Amino acid sequence: MFDMPPDPPLFETSRCLCLAARRASRVITREFDQALRTRGLRATQFTLLAALHLAGPKSVGDLAEILSADRTTLTRNLAVAEQHGWVTLQAGREDARSRIASVTPKGSRVLSAAMPAWRKTQQRLTDLIGEQAAASLRELAGVPCATLPSPSQPARGRRKPVSKPQPAIRHQDEHSAQAPGDPR
Repeated sequence: MFDMPPDPPLFETSRCLCLAARRASRVITREFDQALRTRGLRATQFTLLAALHLAGPKSVGDLAEILSADRTTLTRNLAVAEQHGWVTLQAGREDARSRIASVTPKGSRVLSAAMPAWRKTQQRLTDLIGEQAAASLRELAGVPCATLPSPSQPARGRRKPVSKPQPAIRHQDEHSAQAPGDPR
């Protein structure tokens, strides 16, 4: 074991946004998983059903792009949803190798039954982090997950989430009063 003092320039990494986002993501996912468990769903399954319900039948590739999901993981989640009878997977009309996912009536019922738990959790977490932080989180994530891009807008998977010159989270400008001990 080392008994070396921490390197002062590296201390700033303790405020790493990547680590904070990953940890926050796990907390948020755990909260939704717990709330949706009473309806037999996980957060990923709820999101999958909601996206298919909103966007309509989609190829696995298009759905992966809409959800910004890895195709392998999405395929595994679709297989579980299909086993439960929540979605169907059929060969594409134009390309038999392509599979088209659709939400079933049973999937729609499960989704509808889960909405009150989802809404309650969504509101509780929004209240916890604040509306501005929630809006910034959605802005960093890019377009809404189940909204298809228009022809003039790049597809979600190919778009840089933060492409504006200004940060999504607004901070006081450099000329504002600084709090004591603020390292800026």
